[in-house]
Amino acid sequence: MMTDEKEIKENTETEETAEAETPDEQETETKSPEEEAAEKIKKLETQVAVLKNEYAKAYADTENMRKRLQNDFDQRSKYQLQKFAAELLPVLDNCERALAQQTADENYRKGFEMVYSQLKAALEKEGVTEIEAEGQPFDGNWHQALMSEHRDDTEPGIVIQVLQKGYKLKDRILRAALVKVSE
Repeated sequence: MMTDEKEIKENTETEETAEAETPDEQETETKSPEEEAAEKIKKLETQVAVLKNEYAKAYADTENMRKRLQNDFDQRSKYQLQKFAAELLPVLDNCERALAQQTADENYRKGFEMVYSQLKAALEKEGVTEIEAEGQPFDGNWHQALMSEHRDDTEPGIVIQVLQKGYKLKDRILRAALVKVSE
């Protein structure tokens, strides 16, 4: 008899759960095809909006990366000569010192002047230019003051002598001009 009571309880419980599920099933069955289509359209529209947003973010990230890489490439190509040019500046200085010396052999001097002018022209072609300093107001960005001297004929803060020429590559400094400044 115990077994019969258990079976009855189990049957009753399964019938109750079956009855509980039935109204839900009936609700889904009672929806019209238009309502089901409208729900499906809403879900799909939401999904499309999410995917459009994700696409826009991915596109923006790709564009930003492209711009960063292009800018990096432009900077590298613009200043790729910087290290090499900085190493050539002492050679240019030595050529100027050699040309400042007097020599009896004019052919030797002319040959040296040709080498110097070709080296300077090649550097200028690549964007390396001399920083104008003498007679200019002192600018700490382009000049490095080593000495100062009081002069009555010159107003204070003017470069009165260039001790070593300064050079720049396009808009970037390669070497500051070493100067003497008036007080």
